[in-house]
Amino acid sequence: MLPAPRNCGPEKRLRLICDDLWAKASPVDRRKFIRITSRAVAGTVLAGGVYSAVEAKCIQVTRFSIAVPNLARAFHGKTIAFLSDIHHSLVVPRVYIEHVVSVTNALAPDIVVLGGDYVTSGEKYRWLHGEKYITPCFDALGKLEAKLGRFAVTGNHDTYVGLGMVRAAIKSTGFENIDNHGIWLALDGHKRRICGIADLRTQHPNTGLALGDATEKDAVILISHNPDAAEEIVHDKRVGIILSGHTHGGQVVLPFIGAPMVGMCSNYGQKYRYGLVQGPICKVLVTCGVGTLPPAFRLNCPPEVALITLTSPEV
Repeated sequence: MLPAPRNCGPEKRLRLICDDLWAKASPVDRRKFIRITSRAVAGTVLAGGVYSAVEAKCIQVTRFSIAVPNLARAFHGKTIAFLSDIHHSLVVPRVYIEHVVSVTNALAPDIVVLGGDYVTSGEKYRWLHGEKYITPCFDALGKLEAKLGRFAVTGNHDTYVGLGMVRAAIKSTGFENIDNHGIWLALDGHKRRICGIADLRTQHPNTGLALGDATEKDAVILISHNPDAAEEIVHDKRVGIILSGHTHGGQVVLPFIGAPMVGMCSNYGQKYRYGLVQGPICKVLVTCGVGTLPPAFRLNCPPEVALITLTSPEV
């Protein structure tokens, strides 16, 4: 083998050496090399696929501490378990949802909030027959426990499958549907409002109805399936914090690139992909959700139950 020229870079030297070895190899050696390399690549792809599928079902608890403007001392330290994008379907089985419920109940949250998209539906996913998963989904979610209340909004997939059926299921399990509606929670003579709006893109959200008689001096937590709603609520400073889902955290997050799928969910690029984000008037917590859309893969973005601890400026 002739030595590679010394006046070339290390990458070129390596390529020249490899080219020389390949030229001198026998046809048998070449076929053996191709066979081994192909198996290695296939094994890597398969392993990555298996890992991604496993990650999609490895629910984790992510803890957030959020300061809510005007929150009374009585509510300091109270917790909200926030579950969004359940997507019960052929690829998100009931046994997994039951496991998520068990994990959530072990946290003993004060409040449970469901952020919408309980099944997978729509023209693209018609083959999944989302309507048949509504009842079993809420049979499982109905076992969620909370000390101060359980609340739910609907999302775009709930519109696709049929809002009437989904809202009836919410009611049947004892959750309070807060689409364009709100509830005052009282504790030790103090109150805070928890409210929600209908899905931004497929329904008719009404922030005014959700906020009701709240003032800028009240503590208000708003639930919106779609985080882009934060950009629509720019003149109403009564909202203290927004809880959202919808983006799945990108579901697949690639190194140096980010989450290519987020653009399908949000009009604001990666801004509302995941985590605690500063919106125009308040912070927005975007959870990456519980379930997945087909194919049922997640990468660098495991599913989660978001456990939120509320903090008061009075403490």
